[in-house]
Amino acid sequence: MSEKRDFYEVLGLARDATPDDIRKAYRQAALKNHPDRNPGDASAEARFKEATEAYQVLSDEEKRSRYDQFGHAGLEGIGGAADGDIFSHFQDIFSEFFGGFGGGQRRRRGPARGQDIRVQQRLSLRDALLGCKREVVLRTPVACDDCSGSGAKPGTKRKPCGTCGGAGQVSTSRGFVMFTQTCPECSGEGSVVKTPCATCKGFGAVEKTRKVVVNFPAGIDGGQRLRVPGQGMPGAQGAPPGDLYVDVDLAADERFERDGLDLITRAPISFADAALGSTVKIDLPDDTVVDVEVPAGVQPGEVISVKGKGAPRIDGRGRGALQVVIQVEVPRNLSPAAQELLRRFQDEVAKHQPAAKAATA
Repeated sequence: MSEKRDFYEVLGLARDATPDDIRKAYRQAALKNHPDRNPGDASAEARFKEATEAYQVLSDEEKRSRYDQFGHAGLEGIGGAADGDIFSHFQDIFSEFFGGFGGGQRRRRGPARGQDIRVQQRLSLRDALLGCKREVVLRTPVACDDCSGSGAKPGTKRKPCGTCGGAGQVSTSRGFVMFTQTCPECSGEGSVVKTPCATCKGFGAVEKTRKVVVNFPAGIDGGQRLRVPGQGMPGAQGAPPGDLYVDVDLAADERFERDGLDLITRAPISFADAALGSTVKIDLPDDTVVDVEVPAGVQPGEVISVKGKGAPRIDGRGRGALQVVIQVEVPRNLSPAAQELLRRFQDEVAKHQPAAKAATA
């Protein structure tokens, strides 16, 4: 898959372009490449979509700032042309300039869906491996109970906008070109509140603290994201709410590190156990115990891998491995008797060392 072109390059703009420069550049690109002017030309349609996506980012102050700082990666997760119905986004922006080609005035698509919310939740390694439920506390607008989110006083209804006739858009002609813009009376809603709800003052939403229970599946890792449908901001006039996105942050663990599906830990053993071999018991974060067989002659820093004892896959299809890094502990204080035994051990090893070298030569 080819990488996206720089948005400034797409519209032929310098990075210090003014909002007016951006609008003019997009208008020219859109007129030139619109599919209705280039029927059957897939490349023109692709250029039209590319220009509209660039305009959608560069005309938004916040998105442009993130794009200038981080490039395309800075737009991930904040909502953009890639979210939802892409071509509908393109057509809406184009209609704002020109009223559309060939199709006449586009009617509004209805009340807008609510915005998404993004939060972060820190989990311990144990909770991430076993899975858990957490309450996420949000302070956000919620649909007004008294007016059911309409903004109109209970017992009354919103009225069609007299300026746009309920279309949410008004059009004006300049020469041979018809320009369409958002209705200034109803702000594109297509309807107005004559008698506002006393509780929400006509906004259709009130701010409240609410708790959302989020299920974190066993095996989830830091940097992953969960989507909780319908728990974002409320939609306008009773439209569907947005979604809640929860970014997982994994807290550091004293004994274990996680590398994908693998768990890494260090096992300190004595010099004697390293030379003779031994069995080490590892207590895993999920309260299970693993017996790790340490072969005789293991070297400091060697890694013993135990398959199937790492983190579980989120889909339940198996587990990673437990990676045990061997640390040989050297005693700091030896008794005279222990020192004598080590000297005798050293002499004994030295006697057999030449024979061992000759055997391998």
